[in-house]
Amino acid sequence: MDRNGRIAFIGGGNMAEALVRGILPGNQPASVIIAEPLPARREALAQRYAVTVTADNREAAAGADLLLLAVKPQMAAEVLAGIADVFTCDKLLISILAGTPTRALEEPLGKAPRVVRAMPNTPALVGAGATALCGGRYAGQEDLAAALRLFETVGTVQMVGEGQMDAVTGLSGSGPAYVFTLIEALADGGVKEGLPRATALALATQTVLGAARMVREGEHPAVLRDRVCSPGGTTIAGVKALEDRGFRAALMEAVTKAAERSRELGRT
Repeated sequence: MDRNGRIAFIGGGNMAEALVRGILPGNQPASVIIAEPLPARREALAQRYAVTVTADNREAAAGADLLLLAVKPQMAAEVLAGIADVFTCDKLLISILAGTPTRALEEPLGKAPRVVRAMPNTPALVGAGATALCGGRYAGQEDLAAALRLFETVGTVQMVGEGQMDAVTGLSGSGPAYVFTLIEALADGGVKEGLPRATALALATQTVLGAARMVREGEHPAVLRDRVCSPGGTTIAGVKALEDRGFRAALMEAVTKAAERSRELGRT
């Protein structure tokens, strides 16, 4: 990470904080500056991480080699126009804005700005994020490598084409909410069958965590499911109930609807 030089965060929200926490083990706090409009939030970030904070986006951008754009998508054009005169060709912009294509980020900056688009997700807050990256028209392999190093500090990274970024948003960007709903529903089922709430939630959480780890270690989920489903057993009865109620179709539709919303944001 130290090869990225001085890093400026434009916006100091939760995802920006997760990345700050991830990169600081390999960087001095003096190499990080955060531009954040809310005084209380600026003070909290400065106290927690001993980084430089400012209310001035232009000040943060002027002295940085890498800029991480973490504002609301509808604010992007205004924010970028405000730093365009200090965004020189030696700087790299990385955006984590949902639904905002690289061309929309490049236009306010003018000339040939180096832009990388990223879609992380909230498990980055605990170092277990899933991020997808794609480069803009003027971004090179070194720029993608710099973004890769940044996001690998908070989880895993996949390279995709920009045309796939809305699908990423629908799957992994929004996906934690689907999994939270699954865990809650599993726990509710346990409570319905007589388990104490705390016990049911602990079992549901560990079940999801363990199952995900088994898939990550290389086995296809369908193979793993078949191993659990003994003929005439309890698990196949439960899986039948899920199929009867359209569980898989509902999850697929959730990804589609979230991806469609991401595309809508890009158009506006």
